[in-house]
Amino acid sequence: MDLSEINFAVLVASLIVASTPLVLAALGELIVEKSGVLNLGVEGMMIIGAVTGFIVGVETGSAYIGMMAAAMAGALLSLLFAFIILIMQANQVASGLALTIFGLGIAALMGHPYTGVKSPQISTISIPFISEIPVLGTMFFQHDLIVYLSLISVLVIWYFLNRMRAGLILRSVGEDHDVAHSLGYRVVTIRFLAITFGGAMAGVGGGYLSLVRVPQWTEGMTAGAGWIALALVVFSGWRPFRLLIGAYIFGGITILQLNLQAIGVNINIALLSMAPYLATILALVVISMSRFRGNRGAPGCLGRSFVKIT
Repeated sequence: MDLSEINFAVLVASLIVASTPLVLAALGELIVEKSGVLNLGVEGMMIIGAVTGFIVGVETGSAYIGMMAAAMAGALLSLLFAFIILIMQANQVASGLALTIFGLGIAALMGHPYTGVKSPQISTISIPFISEIPVLGTMFFQHDLIVYLSLISVLVIWYFLNRMRAGLILRSVGEDHDVAHSLGYRVVTIRFLAITFGGAMAGVGGGYLSLVRVPQWTEGMTAGAGWIALALVVFSGWRPFRLLIGAYIFGGITILQLNLQAIGVNINIALLSMAPYLATILALVVISMSRFRGNRGAPGCLGRSFVKIT
C-alpha cells in the first residue's frame, strides 16, 4: 500500500462530483421539509430522474436536454405524492415509501433496453485563469456546469429561506400550518410548490448520476443515495451550508473507499462499500443523543397532515 499514489487534487475534485447528486437531492428535500412535509420518496424520484434523463439524453444526443427531462420526471412523480398526501390526506411516511418502491420498479422497466448504452457527455467548464492555479485549479475550477449550479443553489436557497418573504412564508407553513392558514396563506398550494421543487431537484440529482457520475444506466444505480440525502437534511439541522459540508463528507467517504481499493488496501470490498451508509447511521445516532436533543431546526409541523377548517 502506497498512499502517495493517491493524487490529492484529483481526489478532492472527484469528491465534489460524487457529492453533487446528494447536494441537489438534499437541497430539494430541505425545501420540502421546511414546508412541513416529510417525503421518503427521494430515492424513487432520483431513480426516475436517472432513467428518464439517460433515455432522453441518449435519444436527443444532448445531456443538457436529458437533465431537463430528469427534472421534469422527478417533478411529475412528486406531484403524484403531493396529490396523495395533500388532497387524499394519506399518511406521508407510507406514501413516500410507496413512491420509492414504485420509482425503482418503473425505472427498471424503462431502463432495461438502455443497459450498456453510452450516454452523451457534459463538458467540463474551466474557469479562465483560476483554473490554471496548481492544485486548487484542479480541485475547484475544472468542473461541469451542474456542479457550479449545485453550489450556487446552496447560496440561493439560504437566501430564499432567510431573506425573502416567500421563504419566510414557507417556513411559517412548516412551523405551524394552522396559524399560517389563519393568516391567509394557502398551505396546500405552498406545499404543492415545495414538493414539486423537491422532486425536480431529486430528478436532477438522479440525472447527474446516470449522465455524468457513472455515466451509464444500471438498474438500482442510485444505491441508497436518496436515503443518504434524507439523512443529510437531518444531519445539517435543516441548514443549507451544513448540508453542503455533510454531502462532501459522505461523498468523500465514497471516493476514499474507491481509491483505497485502487491502491490495494487489504480491506474487504464489502466493508468499504458499506462505509457511506455506516456514516449515515452514525450521523443519525449522534444527533439523536441526549446532548443533541431539542430544536435543531426541524419544522414544528413536519410530517403532520393539514386539514383545512373553514
